Amino acid sequence: MPRSLPILDNDKGETVSAAQEKDLIRFIICGSVDDGKSTLLAQLLCGCHAVHDDQLARAEADSSRFGTQGDAIDLALLVDGLQSEREQGITIDLAWRYFETSRRKFIAADAPGHEQYTRNMATGASVAELSVILVDATKGISTQTRRHCNIASMMGVRQAILAVNKMDLAGFSQPVFDAIANEFSEYASRLGIDTLTSIPLSALTGDNVFTGSGTMPWYSGQSLMEALEAADPDIGTDTGPFRLPVQQAVRPNSGFRGVSGTIVSGRAYGGMAVSVYPSDKRTTIARILGPSGTLQEALAGQSVTLVLDDDIDVGRGDIIAAGSDAPSVADQFAAHLIWMDKPPMLPERIYAIRFVTASATAQVTDLVHLVDMDTLKSLSAKKLELNQIGYCKFALDRPVAFDPYSGNRLTGAFLLIDRFSNATVGAGMIDFALRRATNTVWQDMTIGKAARSEAKGQVPCVLWFTGLSGAGKSTVADRLEQRMHALGMHTYLLDGDNVRHGLNRDLGFTDADRVENVRRVAEVAKLMVDAGLVVMVSLISPFRAERQLARDLMAQGEFIEVFVDTPLSVCEERDPKGLYQRARSGELVNFTGIDSPYEPPEEPEIVLNAAEEDPDTLADRVLGYLNSTRR
Repeated sequence: MPRSLPILDNDKGETVSAAQEKDLIRFIICGSVDDGKSTLLAQLLCGCHAVHDDQLARAEADSSRFGTQGDAIDLALLVDGLQSEREQGITIDLAWRYFETSRRKFIAADAPGHEQYTRNMATGASVAELSVILVDATKGISTQTRRHCNIASMMGVRQAILAVNKMDLAGFSQPVFDAIANEFSEYASRLGIDTLTSIPLSALTGDNVFTGSGTMPWYSGQSLMEALEAADPDIGTDTGPFRLPVQQAVRPNSGFRGVSGTIVSGRAYGGMAVSVYPSDKRTTIARILGPSGTLQEALAGQSVTLVLDDDIDVGRGDIIAAGSDAPSVADQFAAHLIWMDKPPMLPERIYAIRFVTASATAQVTDLVHLVDMDTLKSLSAKKLELNQIGYCKFALDRPVAFDPYSGNRLTGAFLLIDRFSNATVGAGMIDFALRRATNTVWQDMTIGKAARSEAKGQVPCVLWFTGLSGAGKSTVADRLEQRMHALGMHTYLLDGDNVRHGLNRDLGFTDADRVENVRRVAEVAKLMVDAGLVVMVSLISPFRAERQLARDLMAQGEFIEVFVDTPLSVCEERDPKGLYQRARSGELVNFTGIDSPYEPPEEPEIVLNAAEEDPDTLADRVLGYLNSTRR
């Protein structure tokens, strides 16, 4: 969308006329470490007079003091920070740089080139119309270069400038430039990059940054600045269908009712027919209110309050859309996922998911494939590691409204959040809705859990025993079931070893397999609770996230976490199955407590010290808890 902003003439301080107002374009500048990105960006800032004299003076002093560039100023200091700051470990994960020419305003997203900062590159690309991808002419295209290009493409950036830097170190060689440009062009075309401009330059000397270079007479194309000024600033938000994600309902008094949000695409006007999703309730816009009063119409990028003709239920997380062009509404979809966390993404683990205003919980039900950054081939994988990109299928706990990312970069994007640390662990771009869930409807039965429980004369629940191997989980659970059976209670014990002989015999002991192991057992336990049984589960279940998954499957109060808190040293001393000895010798891998982590419960309902008390005493303690809470 062209962004025409009034500016002040630099010389006279006068407002420029509407005919001279400048478009704004946002671009992401990315490159691998030491490709010269900071020097190039500093050249752009200096050439556009966007650097203060005191900044230049400090950079000159640091350059002289530390001898970074001989007698010349180290321009990278203007972007990366002064040498003294870098020695103290002061870095910026993502910086936004502002500058302008006589023709255009620019905002450049500057992310570090290190692989661990891929998340920052994705953040910048999500709002960019253009990517400037820097390549060191002496090194050529790297995996990180391809990763940057791939992420920019997935984030909807369809214009790219390939800046082949350090041509001075490559002898200003045309064959070197042509080889890099041809290789990158072939890669970019496979990603759907619509517009690609390749430019040979030297950020250090300024060749082809603002003007042509006499050192490369064989190149007659645009300079970098000329290409930036010629780029298309339109990202399509004006022409897309109307979308307003609701941020809040506005009810200052009994006589006014409205909904507020920012229009992310399209236009709205009074009398326009709209629908609210995911409920699909239909109405018309009565009034549009902006900061200064009533508006005849509103465009993408404007924050407004809509007054609707009908008093319908609308709240945060809903999307108001043009009545003739509905978004998708589903609880399952396929999407590309950029993984941004050090612990890997494991299918079936529960994460929080956040859209532009809506929130839900989500599982990756299927990692369809991993994307190879060098070849773009689809690889089989069971998990996503840090900075890897995969194509996944997701299932949500409720339907939400969204668009394919290719059609709307705001309503088609989402973030995955770790539910325990609240850290952002992934960014996704939706491809399409999966309609599998709409083909089946839950069949209500005449006889339900309440009737089955009443017939058995008991309150059903799950007693989830967790702890290290050899902690005593199965022993205590077995003693407990004996006591319950003697009391005439209806029970079942799901033991971790036993279920691996049948239901879960296809699973190994990797983290991904452990997640699936817990998920299956939890689903079986849920069915048994529905049958009115008291279910005991004896399962290491090492990860909090999966124990929370099991808890979330049950009704309030039905899940009782029993932590059999036995120290590792005691478990190893017992070693009833000889597993610890085999793990220590390297015969067993991914063994919990040795080379695979165990995450102790933070707030279990019951804690048992199996190192100091015998199994019968511990079983009686659990039974006493049940008698006191399940009446």
